[in-house]
Amino acid sequence: MKAFLTGGTGFIGKPLTRALLRRGWQVTLLTRSGQSTIEGVRVVKGDITDRESLRAGMAGTDMVIHNAGWYELGIRHSAAAQMRAVNVQGADNVLGLAAELNVPRIVYTSSTTAFGDTGGLTADETFVRVAQPISVYEQTKTEAHAIAVGYQKRGAPLIIACPAQAIGPGDHSAFGWFARLYARRLLPPVIWAPEAVFTFGFVDDVAEGIALTAEKGRAGELYFLAGESISNRELVQLWKKAVGGIPPFIWLPKPVALAQGALLEPILRLLGVPAFISREVVAGSFVSFRYSSEKAKRELGWKPRGVEAAWTETLRAERG
Repeated sequence: MKAFLTGGTGFIGKPLTRALLRRGWQVTLLTRSGQSTIEGVRVVKGDITDRESLRAGMAGTDMVIHNAGWYELGIRHSAAAQMRAVNVQGADNVLGLAAELNVPRIVYTSSTTAFGDTGGLTADETFVRVAQPISVYEQTKTEAHAIAVGYQKRGAPLIIACPAQAIGPGDHSAFGWFARLYARRLLPPVIWAPEAVFTFGFVDDVAEGIALTAEKGRAGELYFLAGESISNRELVQLWKKAVGGIPPFIWLPKPVALAQGALLEPILRLLGVPAFISREVVAGSFVSFRYSSEKAKRELGWKPRGVEAAWTETLRAERG
């Protein structure tokens, strides 16, 4: 199997590349630099925002897996157009070219974020978005998901994988930053949104789920790779159980938390780190993101570890 993979050097991409190589597949990795430290892959230079730069590397492959994207909350307003170019136009470029070249099998890594707040329900793949997107990232992933569904409806042999919140050592999301600070005893006791719920999957399990989607998924289908759901209040207690310490216990009301986010957002940028405390992060915390992975378990044989095991491994690795 010859697979052309975008986003193979990122947080999910590296374990995904390894999962494909374990299957004995020949992997062509697209990178902007034309270089990669991953052994056993063929590397081609290109950029998903430049459709023609993809053509030579994609031609003649059995499968295209589009995993590239820009995931970040709290970006500057001026960066929104670039995020849309990467997440929306990039998806259209990769999926559209794969369809044009008649690639026999196409996989798109979407996100449960494209479905938004589930309103307390545990959603499966039939769920239809009811809430408005909260962040630029959520908006762009919603638009990109619609593009992928459009290609499916037009007959492209496309399968969509939708990870929920992926966690693991080196995670660059807000959850990753908070977990790192907590594991190193640097996290202040202040937090927000105790009743919010998120669904977490360990990054290696998510990568294996995408590889299983590529290997066994049915064209035209969608698979949630979601793991287990847990509230923020339960989460900080799980952190304490995993690595000790005193979990955050001062729960800020939403207006106060939003004010804190607005205050700290520019300060974090001045310090040269992502705005992992920002208005978008805070606003995106007061949600219920409950998703079910039963279809992926049943049809793909996906076997993710539980949320306690996922967070324990993450936090212990982040202690340094």
